[in-house]
This record gives sequence, structure tokens and C-alpha cells, in this order.
Amino acid sequence: MTTPHTPDPDRDARHKARMERKKAVVDAAVAAATERRGVLLVNTGNGKGKSSAAFGVLARALGHGLKAGVVQFVKGRSDTGEEAFFRRHSDVSWHVMGDGFTWDTQNRSADIASARAGWEQARALLRDPAVALVILDELNIVLKYGYLDVAEVIADLQARPLMQHVIVTGRGAPDALVAAADTVTDMGATKHAFKAGIAAQAGLEF
Repeated sequence: MTTPHTPDPDRDARHKARMERKKAVVDAAVAAATERRGVLLVNTGNGKGKSSAAFGVLARALGHGLKAGVVQFVKGRSDTGEEAFFRRHSDVSWHVMGDGFTWDTQNRSADIASARAGWEQARALLRDPAVALVILDELNIVLKYGYLDVAEVIADLQARPLMQHVIVTGRGAPDALVAAADTVTDMGATKHAFKAGIAAQAGLEF
């Protein structure tokens, strides 16, 4: 019986040839990517992990000694594990600007005011060349509801310092923002524990 560990010179030779071809393609792509500038990333979709992915990049940036800022739209709680952790770091500026989920607030005027206040805070970060990474958590939600003007937001994003990176999270990213972004990840939902009746738990969901 042949197993993955059974010596197979022909198979090994085919694998080596495939990897050589793949390496040539990858090396050529790396050599062609010579531009260096700030990147706009959008994490959207109905799946779990959009904000978590952004905070993973935040940890990476801090590991390289970069300064970062976080503005959270919609979200109003200040007891999340990510905030408790990152607030300890002197190179992170953290701002919770929301009042909670829209189905809880049930006050469109107040939600709009909070979104606008959040954007003013975001603008301050987007104008600061010392801030290498800006995370605009759940910005897509307020854009989807029309609490902020999409064209105005994109104009501010495009006017940011040359080397500043920005990550925007939230479901329902508008088409214009997707078009303006450099990298877009649409996270799909295959299964979610909550739909099986499992409650949100500290350390996993918040």
C-alpha cells in the first residue's frame, strides 16, 4: 500500500518541478511590486472576524514600533478584551465613539451625531503623519445607513499622509469604498455558534 511517506522518486520529481515553476511566478510578482505607500484595506461581509483581523494587524504594527489609532463606530461598550489589551500600549490611541447597536439605540439623530463626532476624531488621525495605522472599526455600518457622506469619507481617506495605512471594517461596504480600496476581503458566513444558541463569550466575541 502506498502512503504519503512511501518513497516515490517520480512523484518527488514532479513536485519539485511544480514548486520550481511556482517559485518563478512568485519571485516575478515580488520583483514587480516596487511601489511603497499606505494601503487602504476593507474587511467586509457577513462572516465573523472582520474586526479581529484588523486588530491582528494592529498587533503586527506595534511589533514593528509603529504608532496606531483606533476609532470604533456604532460599538459603545468599553469592556472588550481588545481595548483592555491595546490601551496598555502607549503607541495606541483608542476611541470608542458609538452608542451601541442601532437596534438598541433606536435613535437615528443620536446615531448620526455620534457618527459625525467619530469621523472628526478619525480625521485627526488621518491628518497625523506620525500615525502609521488607522483602524476605522464598523465604519461600513454608518456609511451603509447614510450617517456619513461616502464621497466625503473617501476624500479624507485619499488625502491622508502618503505612508499611512487604514483598515475599515463592517458589513455592507459601499461600492465606492470597495473601488477606492487597495485590498478588500469579503468574509463569508458558513456557520456561527450564536445561531446554534451559544451565547457571546468574553475572550472570543468581545
